Amino acid sequence: MLVIVPPHPLVQHWIAVARNKYSPSALFRNALSELGRILIYEAVREWLPIVEAQIETPLALADVQIVDAEKPIKVVPILRAGLVLLENAQTVLPSSETYHLGLVRDEKTLLPTEYLNKLPDSFSPDDKILVADPMLATGGTLAHALDLIVERGAKPENIRVICALASPPGLSKISDKFPGLRVYAGIIDPELNDLGFIIPGVGDAGDRSFGT
Repeated sequence: MLVIVPPHPLVQHWIAVARNKYSPSALFRNALSELGRILIYEAVREWLPIVEAQIETPLALADVQIVDAEKPIKVVPILRAGLVLLENAQTVLPSSETYHLGLVRDEKTLLPTEYLNKLPDSFSPDDKILVADPMLATGGTLAHALDLIVERGAKPENIRVICALASPPGLSKISDKFPGLRVYAGIIDPELNDLGFIIPGVGDAGDRSFGT
């Protein structure tokens, strides 16, 4: 598995804003959405097929290249906070299809429970799938989501994950199960606490994003 942390100053800036416990909900949410925009840009760089075309400018004809909108990227946000990473996705993805997946982690067992599944009955092995999960902590929630996607025919090498923060335990769990997967993270924090939260982390991304 390949893990990419984009070396961009704005990534570090928005991570800092998200870490600050005094950032109000609106500012925290904006930080995640801006991180999402940068991470999506990096993740889909090789996934956007180009077609040749000719357009008319105000002065002359011009040969151009445009993204083929007939091959949409499949996007799977893990609710709730996965939606926030995708708020600016349309500025980066000219064509996409979104399938919502709701998972909640039990605070005692740290195991995920599924409460919403809008995944299609099947994926093509050639489908390019982008999964948005802000916190890759223990890896249990993401592993469950990836299991559901792969069971429907997707290939791990055609799946890319974007997350604001990741941890070594979560990355190890995902790496063992899904060879060929790529993860794009804003930062990798060193450890988890006894409750399975990333340290130093940002706290509960869902609660902070939605003010609950």
